[in-house]
Amino acid sequence: MEKNIKEYKCAGFTIKPDSPELKDVFLDIKSKFEKYGIKVEIGKNSARTIGLKEKGTDFKTMCQKCDFLVSLGGDGTLLSLVRRSYKYNKPVTGINAGNLGFLADITIDEVENFLKQLKNGECRIDERMMIKGRIEGINKEINFFAFNDVVVTRPIVSKMATIETYVEDDMINRYRGDGLIISTPTGSTAYNLAADGPVMYPLTKAFILTPICPHSLTQRPLVMPADFTITIKTPNKKLLVVIDGQDSYELDKDDVLEIKGSCKSAKLLHRKERNYFRVLRDKLSWGEE
Repeated sequence: MEKNIKEYKCAGFTIKPDSPELKDVFLDIKSKFEKYGIKVEIGKNSARTIGLKEKGTDFKTMCQKCDFLVSLGGDGTLLSLVRRSYKYNKPVTGINAGNLGFLADITIDEVENFLKQLKNGECRIDERMMIKGRIEGINKEINFFAFNDVVVTRPIVSKMATIETYVEDDMINRYRGDGLIISTPTGSTAYNLAADGPVMYPLTKAFILTPICPHSLTQRPLVMPADFTITIKTPNKKLLVVIDGQDSYELDKDDVLEIKGSCKSAKLLHRKERNYFRVLRDKLSWGEE
C-alpha cells in the first residue's frame, strides 16, 4: 500500500553533475527539509560533486529507504533521476536550479512553501507514460526505458537516414531525412517541439512520431495509441538510437528496434495548484501580444 504524502519522512537528493556551486543551495534546502521533519539523504556522486565531507548514500540504498526523490538542477537532472530510479517506483520532484524548468518546476525560493503544502497533503502524484525499448540483433539484446523520447538518427552528418517503421507488422512509413523522434506526451515539449511536433497533455497515453528534417514535404508527425508496438529497421548500414538525449546505441542493418508503452508509469510529485497550461504560457510565452 502506497504511503500517504503527508507521511513522507525521508527525501533522497541528486544534484546536477559538475555543479559544485550548488553546495550552499543544497545545504540551505536540506535545513528547510529537516525543519519540516524530513530527513535528507544525498547520493554518493552528488555528495562528491559539491564537496561534502559526508560520503553520501549508495543510489540503490537511497532509493529503497527514501519516500521520495528530489533532483536539484534542471530538467536534464530530473530526467536522469526518473530513469535511474524507475524500477524503485518512487515519486520524483525537481527543484529548478537550471534554465527552462518544464519538469523541475519548484524554484529555490518556493521550497519552503512546497514543504508546507507537502505536509498538509496539498500535493499530488502525476503518473507519466514511459517507453520500454529493446534492440535485438545478432548476438545483441539491449533493453532500456525512456521518459521523454527515443531518437533514431544518422551517425554521420553527411549521410541521410532511412528508417522503416512498422506497427503490428504493417509498414507505416519509410522515413528519409535526419531521423525520427518517438516521443511520450511528457517529451512532447522537448526535441519533438523543436522539430515542429505537436504538444500533448502529459497525462495522455500515446506515442508521437515526428520526422526530423524529412526529405519529403509529405512527411508529417503522427500520433498513435500507447498500446501499439512500434518496430523500426533500417536498410542502411547503421543508425544511432538516442535515449532521452543521454544514452545512445547503434542500430545495425540486421537489428530491430522495438518500442512499447511500459506497463508501469513514472511518478512525478507536484503541488496541487500546478497547472500545465499555465506552465505552457509561462515557458513558451503563449498569449503574449
